[in-house]
Amino acid sequence: MTHAIRIHETGGPEKMVWEEIPLPAPKPGEALVRHKAVGLNFIDVYFRTGLYKAPSLPAIIGMEGAGVIEAVGDGVTDVAPGDRVAYATAPIGAYAEARCIKADRLVKLPEPLSFEQGAAMMLQGMTAAFLVKKCYPVRSGQTVMVHAAAGGVGLIMCQWLKHLGATVIGVVSTQEKAALARAHGAAHVLLTSDDIPARVKEITGGAMLPVVFDSVGRDTFNISLDCLAPFGMMVSYGNASGPVAIPDLGILAAKGSLYVTRPTLATYTAKREDLVAHANDLFEVVSSGAVQIRVNQTFPLRNAADAHRALEARQTTGSTVLLP
Repeated sequence: MTHAIRIHETGGPEKMVWEEIPLPAPKPGEALVRHKAVGLNFIDVYFRTGLYKAPSLPAIIGMEGAGVIEAVGDGVTDVAPGDRVAYATAPIGAYAEARCIKADRLVKLPEPLSFEQGAAMMLQGMTAAFLVKKCYPVRSGQTVMVHAAAGGVGLIMCQWLKHLGATVIGVVSTQEKAALARAHGAAHVLLTSDDIPARVKEITGGAMLPVVFDSVGRDTFNISLDCLAPFGMMVSYGNASGPVAIPDLGILAAKGSLYVTRPTLATYTAKREDLVAHANDLFEVVSSGAVQIRVNQTFPLRNAADAHRALEARQTTGSTVLLP
């Protein structure tokens, strides 16, 4: 037997229950991973509340973890028992002491990196990787905006974008978070209470921005559009404030023939070669010191509800991990 956090119905953090469940055996193509750390991400909240639908209930939520392989099923060749691995992928099921997962979704965690770093950086770090390198390839000399710049993805993006030679405008909710964003590479930091488009116009000398990376969603969508230069791209990759209603497409024409995309990590890593490439990009910038993974909060896995409350109340910075 093993233990996991399960939800029997969607709702608030109190719906997450610590339960004993049978230890699964790996099927062909799968590996059994004993978790050493589990990542906390806003997508977990979406599955808990029902914004994103779990395949069935009761369900174990969670998309990201790191640990050691205990066993593999038939046909597995990429990994073996004893390997240190990490992942950030569907299906959900990471909030458990151990789980089975398709082996081709696992990547080997380089020895210098800790399990806590692995669990903290795979989803957020590979999200940053595909956003700045594939979704909108940012070039040296460009000025770009990152919302929630003091969050897990935000802090990674600020560092990575600076490493690429971009000037980062970060948006945060408090002065404390503003200091954190500056310390991680944001050249300019705006508060959510500011007149953000006006400040962007001032910072850019009226040129505005080629791209805005927005994980907040409903509350900032129109503000982000107003920060873009003609032909600019709005990258909406999260719903922290709620889902975005599809706007009248005429808005995009009126604001300068803008582009909008709603990308997902799942699409950008659907092929194993893309998954490995993004993971290797991430491991490279972290190992070089260009990007530092800040695990600023840890919670026991059994207390995942407390972690969700802190995350939703914007009381967390950087990355948070759950420890089995």
